[in-house]
Amino acid sequence: MTVSRLLRPSALALLSLTLAACGAQRAPVAAQQDTTLQALSASSENQTPRAWFVELASAPTSKGGARAQLAQERQAFRDQAKALGLKVRDRLEFERLWNGVSVEVADADVAKLRDVPGVKAVFPVLSVPMPDGERSAETPDMTTAIAQTGADVAQNELGLTGQGVKIAIMDTGLDLDHPAFAGRVVASYDFVGDAYDGTNTPVPGQDTVDDCGGHGTHVAGIAAAGGAVKGVAPQASLGVYRVFGCAGSTDSDIMIAAMERALSDGMDVLNMSIGASFNSWPEYPSAVAASNLVDAGVVVAASIGNSGTGGVFAAGAPGVGDKVIGVANFMNTHVFLNEFTVSPDGTKMGYQNATGAPAAPTSGTLPLAKTGTPASTADACAPLAPNSLTGQAVLIRRGTCSFYIKAQNAQNAGAAAVVIYNNAAGPFAGTVAGTPAITIPVVSVSDTQGLLLNNRIAAGPTTMTWTANSGSYANPTGNLLDSSSSYGLDAKLGLKPDIGAPGGLIRSTYPLSLEPSGYAILSGTSMASPHVAGIAALVIQAKRAAGTPIAAGDMRGLLQNTATPKPWSGNPGLGFLDFVHRQGAGMANVVNALKATASVTPSKLSLGENETAGGTKTQTLTVTNRSAGTVTYTVSHVGALTSGKGASGYYTPTTTGPGAAATFSAPSVTVPAGGSASVSVTITPGSAAQTLYGGYVVFTPDNGSETLRVPYAGFQGDYQSLNILTGLKTMAKLNAAGTSYDVLSAPTTFTMQGSDYPQFLLHLDHFARWIKLDVVDAATGQPVHSQFFNASTDEYLPRNSTATGFFAFAWDGQVSWSRGYNGVGNTHDKRKPVPNGQYIVKISALKALGDAANAAHVERWQSPVITVNAPKK
Repeated sequence: MTVSRLLRPSALALLSLTLAACGAQRAPVAAQQDTTLQALSASSENQTPRAWFVELASAPTSKGGARAQLAQERQAFRDQAKALGLKVRDRLEFERLWNGVSVEVADADVAKLRDVPGVKAVFPVLSVPMPDGERSAETPDMTTAIAQTGADVAQNELGLTGQGVKIAIMDTGLDLDHPAFAGRVVASYDFVGDAYDGTNTPVPGQDTVDDCGGHGTHVAGIAAAGGAVKGVAPQASLGVYRVFGCAGSTDSDIMIAAMERALSDGMDVLNMSIGASFNSWPEYPSAVAASNLVDAGVVVAASIGNSGTGGVFAAGAPGVGDKVIGVANFMNTHVFLNEFTVSPDGTKMGYQNATGAPAAPTSGTLPLAKTGTPASTADACAPLAPNSLTGQAVLIRRGTCSFYIKAQNAQNAGAAAVVIYNNAAGPFAGTVAGTPAITIPVVSVSDTQGLLLNNRIAAGPTTMTWTANSGSYANPTGNLLDSSSSYGLDAKLGLKPDIGAPGGLIRSTYPLSLEPSGYAILSGTSMASPHVAGIAALVIQAKRAAGTPIAAGDMRGLLQNTATPKPWSGNPGLGFLDFVHRQGAGMANVVNALKATASVTPSKLSLGENETAGGTKTQTLTVTNRSAGTVTYTVSHVGALTSGKGASGYYTPTTTGPGAAATFSAPSVTVPAGGSASVSVTITPGSAAQTLYGGYVVFTPDNGSETLRVPYAGFQGDYQSLNILTGLKTMAKLNAAGTSYDVLSAPTTFTMQGSDYPQFLLHLDHFARWIKLDVVDAATGQPVHSQFFNASTDEYLPRNSTATGFFAFAWDGQVSWSRGYNGVGNTHDKRKPVPNGQYIVKISALKALGDAANAAHVERWQSPVITVNAPKK
C-alpha cells in the first residue's frame, strides 16, 4: 500500500495555523491526510514546519527577565548549537513576551535542537495561509451587526467612539486610501513585504498597504471604520501590523514579533483574526506570548477558529491563551443583498453572486424555470436535457453535488442564469469556480425565497428582472452561532471560547483596489473578533473618562459577566442554551458592561474532569459591589447543552439536553456598598461518561441593575480514558519520487541516507502531552548501552482534524544519549547515529493532563524490526 506524501521528512508534521477567515469551511490542517488502509487520496500540499521556536530558560522581560541575561542565553544557544555541528539559520529573536528564537535547520536536525544545553522546549513555527473568503459589493451598512452588541447605543446615546484608544490590527495590512480610516493610523509596520509567501525570506518595511489581501481592511473596518459606515469604535486610532505578503502564508514567529511591536507602540487593544485550529494547547508560543501581552497591559481578542465541522476540542492558538479573549461567531440578524424582482407583482428577492461566475447584470428580464421541487435532494446533479433551458433562468435547490456541477449542467442545457436556493434556513454564499469556467450568472437565495419562487413557477409563467437595487433582509439564523464556529474545550479542559460576537454575513470596508465600492461581506470568527476588540476600546474610553481605568486583564471578566447566552442554533425553538464550550459566556454587550456596577470573580469556571459518576465540583464565586448601596443577588442556575461521542467519536459529537445541576451555599448573597461577598456553587454534571457539559450561574439583583452570569464547563468522566493512538499506526517509507509513502508492515532495511529512513504514520485521536520515539535493540529489547536511547520527543501535540487523518513522524537513525525525561526536556549528553544493526522504535504517548508515572496514562506502539545498514564513513 502507498499513501500520498504530504510533507518532507521531519520529526513531526504538525498542522498549520489558519487565518480564521471568511467563507466556506476548509480543512485547517497542513500535514494531515484523510486515509484508509485501502485507498488514500493524493495531496499536493507540503506545509511541513520549516522553522522552529526554541524556548530558552529565563522569563521574558515583560515577566521580570533581564535583557542582558536573555541576550546571553541566546548567544549561548548559538554557540552550543555550533559546537554540536548544527547548521542553524536565525530567523527572529524574542525577549519581551516570550524568551527564545526562531530558527531554520535541516529536517534531520530538528531533534538535535532539543539536545542543545539551555533549551527549555522546541515548537514548530506554524504556517498561516492567506485568507480566501467570498465577497460581494453591497450598500455600506453595519448597523444591524453593531446593534447586536449594543455598540449602536454606546455610540448614539453614550457618545462613545473609541477616541484616544489605540487598536492594533495584525493581518494583511490596511487600505490607507480608504476614507473610513483617514488620519487615524498612528503606528504601522510591514513584517514581510509584498513578495513574501511563507516559503521565502521576509523583507520588513513600512508599507502596510492592503492592496492584495483585503482581509485586514475588512477586520479593521469592523473594529473602527468611520464615515458613512461605522465600525464599533469609529474614532479609535489604529496600529497596522502586516504579517502577510500578497500570496501564500505567514508564520507564527512573525505573529509574535508583531505582538512585541504592538506592545512597544503603546497599543491598548490587539485583534488577531488568526488561529491554529486543533492546536488547543495554551502552552503554544503564540498563545503564551498573547497572554503575556495581556499581563503587560494590552487587551487581546483572537478568533477561536472556523472548524465547527471538526467536532469538539477544535479551538486554536492564540485564542486558547490563558489571558486571551477567544471569540466565537454569531450570525448577523440582517444582511444587505443585491435584488431582482419577480412577476407578477415585482416581489423583491435578495441574492448573492456566486464566486467563479460572472456578476449578475443590473437590468434585463428572463423567464423562470425549475428543475426540481422543495423536496429534491440532488436537484440538477445529473445532466439535463440539451436545450431544455435555453434562454431561461433556472431555479435549483442546494444539496448533494457541488454548486459547480449544478451550474454546469444548467449551462449545458442552455440556461441564461442560475438561481440556487438554500436547503437550510437563511441566505448563503457559494462558489462555482471550476474548469471549464461557468459563463452565466449564478446567484444564491434563502430557502424561503426559493420556496416562493418554486410556487410561482408551478402556478404559471413567471419572470425575473435584474435590478441595480439592494436591500436589508432578515436572517432567520441571526443571533445564533454560525455552524463554522469552533468548539472548545482547550487541551487542558480550560473553558474556551470565552465570548461571542457577530461574525456571519458582516459588511465592512474592503480595499478600493480590489472592490471599487470599498465594501464587502465576509463571514467567520475573523469577523467576530474585531467586534470584541472594538467593544474593548469603547469600554477603555468610558472607564478612562470616568477616572476608573480598567486593567487589560479585567476586560474579559467584565465582558463575560455581562454577556447574554443564546439558544441552540440547531433548534432554537426547544429553548435550550447552546453549548458553553462553543459560545462561552454568550453574546458580548458593551452597554451591559458599562452599566454594570458589580462583578463576579472568577468570571468563568473551568471545572476540569469529574471522574466519579454523580460526583460534584464546588467553587467559590465572589461578588464585588461598586455601587453606593447594598445589593442582594438571587443566585440561580441554567444548564446548557451537552456534547458526547458520536459515530466518529468527538469528530461527530452527539447533542443531549442540559444535564448539570447546581446547588448553592445560600439562595442569595447580599453585598454591601463598596464591598464583596461570596457564595459557593456545587455543580453535579449529571451526564454520561466522556461528555462535555456546561451551564451558567446567574446573579439577579434586587435593585434593577445588570444581571451577572458566570459560565462553567467541564468533562464528565476520566479524561485519561480518551485514547490518542487509534486508527492508523504504521511504519512507512517515502517512495523514490518523494510523492507518497509505502506502508511497511514487515522488517525493512534502511540506509538512513537521503529519504531512505523510516517514518511512522499515526492518527492522533486526541491531544498528547508528548510523544517519544525510543530505540531499542531488536534482539534484546533493551536500550543500546546503559543509557536511555531516545530518537525524539515532541511536546504539546494537537489532535488530527478528521477521524482518518494522520501525522508523520520520522527517525533519521540518530538518537540522544539521554538519562530520561524531566518534564521540561531531555537531560542529554549528545546526539549521534546508531551503529548498524537491528532495532525497534517504541512510540509512547502521554495523555493530556496525564501522569507519566501512571502506566494507564501512557499509550504505546512499536515498529516492525528496522535494520540500519548505513554506509561506513
